[in-house]
Amino acid sequence: MSEKVRTVSDSSFEQEVLQSERPVLVDFWAAWCAPCRMLAPTVEAVGEQYFGSADVVKVNVDDSPVTAGTYGIRGIPTLILFKAGKEVERIVGATSKESISRIIDNHLSLASA
Repeated sequence: MSEKVRTVSDSSFEQEVLQSERPVLVDFWAAWCAPCRMLAPTVEAVGEQYFGSADVVKVNVDDSPVTAGTYGIRGIPTLILFKAGKEVERIVGATSKESISRIIDNHLSLASA
């Protein structure tokens, strides 16, 4: 993990994600999940790309079952974009950097409009 992508847990989720001033992309994952490991470099790249304008964090579903349950995480990887404390987009399964960037860009442009 880099300084561009932080790990959050059940105890820090509200402060780090729901109270954030910026859009926050949350990657729900687990160490045993092969698609999650495949997606990890993409999530890191997105964190680098949007550093300073959007936050990117990871939640390990095994370590943070309360948060995973709260958001109905049934399959991983699941990426959820939060804005102003609300879920605004969700992608389930491995996806491309372009798909992730598109949803973040949509909400960044809405913020500046």
